[in-house]
Amino acid sequence: MKKTLFLVLFALLGLASAWAYDFGAVAPTGQTLYYTITSSSSHTVSVVPPNLTGWSSSFTKPTGSLTIPSTVTYGGTAYSVTSIGSYAFNNCSGLTSVTIPNSVTAIGDDAFESCSGLTSVTIPNSVTSIGDLAFGYCSGLTSVTIPNSVTSIGSYAFDQCSRLTHVAFNARNCNNGTFSGCTNIRTFTFGDSVQRIPAWLCCGLAITSITIPNSVTSIGSHAFDGCSGLTGSLTIPNSVTSIGGYAFAGCSGLTGSLTIPNSVTSIGGSAFEGCSGLTGSLTIPNSVTSIGDRAFYRCSGLTGRLTIPNSVTSIGSSAFDGCSGLTGSLTIPNSVTSIGSYAFYGCSGLTGSLTIPNSVTSIGIYAFRNCTSLNHVTFNVQNCEDFGYYSSSDPRLPFTGCTNISTFTLGDSVQRIPAYLCYGLAITSITIPNSVTSIGSHAFDGCSGLTGSLTIPNSVTSIGG
Repeated sequence: MKKTLFLVLFALLGLASAWAYDFGAVAPTGQTLYYTITSSSSHTVSVVPPNLTGWSSSFTKPTGSLTIPSTVTYGGTAYSVTSIGSYAFNNCSGLTSVTIPNSVTAIGDDAFESCSGLTSVTIPNSVTSIGDLAFGYCSGLTSVTIPNSVTSIGSYAFDQCSRLTHVAFNARNCNNGTFSGCTNIRTFTFGDSVQRIPAWLCCGLAITSITIPNSVTSIGSHAFDGCSGLTGSLTIPNSVTSIGGYAFAGCSGLTGSLTIPNSVTSIGGSAFEGCSGLTGSLTIPNSVTSIGDRAFYRCSGLTGRLTIPNSVTSIGSSAFDGCSGLTGSLTIPNSVTSIGSYAFYGCSGLTGSLTIPNSVTSIGIYAFRNCTSLNHVTFNVQNCEDFGYYSSSDPRLPFTGCTNISTFTLGDSVQRIPAYLCYGLAITSITIPNSVTSIGSHAFDGCSGLTGSLTIPNSVTSIGG
């Protein structure tokens, strides 16, 4: 008898532990909702599903138009509804609209996931966080407004909302956000108070135009990555200080000139990679300190002279790789210490001279490969490291393929001529200044056009093989 009673109690406790709620109450629109008390002292509750696993057949799912109350009474005490818990309305496909009260500050993970009948939802200005997959697979949603109170949007929060065509994004300082799988979003409007455009926010969307308000200070990585439908010119306001990696990568439909404002201090890696429709000259403002890897990779439509300001200290790998439309002479400012591999690879339109200052300490492989229109290099690098790699089948040297360089001037401050510096170039003469102490291996190997006498100054202590 005792054993039987124990088993019955154990079963009841197990059933109770499967319940997610403390009490149920009827909403103003007639549906029964379930709540758990989150603070007895502050009298707050969260809307939850009736079971830990969601809605079972034992409970009637809410349908139709639902208004969630801001307060609910239980045991004679009024409780404020401050959150919508995880899975609260998961798979409630009969819901058509939901009004969330201003008392709610958080919408949990999967809260409305697979509410396929939901066509509209009002997110109040009190909400600060929207959880992972909160509205995922809500295939009936046509538009959504994100209020300026939101600071966090979880992964895939609106994933596969396939009928969503318009988003009004007012979140002032949101850290993250994504609308992946929302293939029909055509318009994406930013509110005037938005300060940060989160990473991945519009990645891959079919939006056709975008206006960045003057309140924005940063554009996150991948924010508009793959938005190939964006057309027309792009205006980045003076308020923006940083452009993240891949921010506009693959936006091949953008046309016209690109103006980067004086407020920007950093241009992230691949920020404008593949924006082949951008045309006109490119001016890097003197506020920028670094140009990331592949920042303008294959922006072949950019034309005119490239001006790099004295504020820039590093030019990343492949930063201007494939920018064949850039023309004129190129001067690297005295602030730059490193030029990445492939930095100007294939910039075949650069003509005239190239000046490399004494501030540079490293030049990557193929940095100027196939800059076929360059004819003169002024090399002022005081103590550049060796270029480090060569094979006859793959000569990864900075000036490989620069077939028209005929003059190569070494500045008076050069102390070291790196290995392979002028390997195979068509130069006809060379003057080694008195500052040089060492000549690297293969420095002038294959320079068959060199004529006249060669004077090696007394300062040179070693000549490489």
